[in-house]
Amino acid sequence: MSKRNTQAAKTAARERLRQERERQAKRAKAKRQIIVAGAIVAVLAAAGGIGYAVVQANKPSYWAGLKDAKVVAPAHTTGPNGTTVVIGKSSAKTLKVYEDPRCPICAQFEQTVGSTVTKDIDSGKFKIQYIGGTFIDDKDNGQGSKNALSALGAALNVSDDAFLAYKTALYSTKWHPDETTDKFKDDSYLIKVAQTVPALKDNTKFQDAVKKGTYDAWAMAMSKTFDDNKDGVTGTPSFVMNGKMLTADSQGNPPMTVEQFNQVVDAALKA
Repeated sequence: MSKRNTQAAKTAARERLRQERERQAKRAKAKRQIIVAGAIVAVLAAAGGIGYAVVQANKPSYWAGLKDAKVVAPAHTTGPNGTTVVIGKSSAKTLKVYEDPRCPICAQFEQTVGSTVTKDIDSGKFKIQYIGGTFIDDKDNGQGSKNALSALGAALNVSDDAFLAYKTALYSTKWHPDETTDKFKDDSYLIKVAQTVPALKDNTKFQDAVKKGTYDAWAMAMSKTFDDNKDGVTGTPSFVMNGKMLTADSQGNPPMTVEQFNQVVDAALKA
């Protein structure tokens, strides 16, 4: 090989080496830029996440935000914000019924005595004033009592009978969940239960009201009526007639059998 060819080969080799070093330098620079950019994004994301968490922590819950919202009252109601719900013959004495949709004792009462209550309303023995509470939600930060109460408002908007039948279905052994399971928070579940009530089956107006939360603010207003009651009621179920709590024993327990219920109601009607 001539000296000239040898020199040319060396020059070409040096050029290839220079080009390779430039490529490596560019790759290293690009890698550093990617790492820096990723770090910036991570910092911004963390800051954004912290900011979002702070906003969420300080943002009132959906239901709490409805306390001062405009109330759409269901049909068949009277009083402030439609929170007076009276069902039965106007001439009959009033039995106040305090319940919470998630209350297991209310479910037990409905399953045992509910048909007797309905029969007595129909016969004119008494009329009921329904007051719905949502205090069980407060115990576990739930939503089911409020959501079910709103759905009951949608049923009441259909008719008194639809309201009573739907309440019976919600409290039934088949559909009423354990107190620790907040199934009533799901609109789909409430609508599924309503499908067993003839007046509500495939009732699109009812279903739309449940999905849209038409009576959510009404449910909160009703719950406040429960909380502010002047009858001394703090638990459910509770029954009041002539301003007096109807209890089955000296411990203040509610009547939980047909016999107990008839006994305390008959005594109150005679008073």
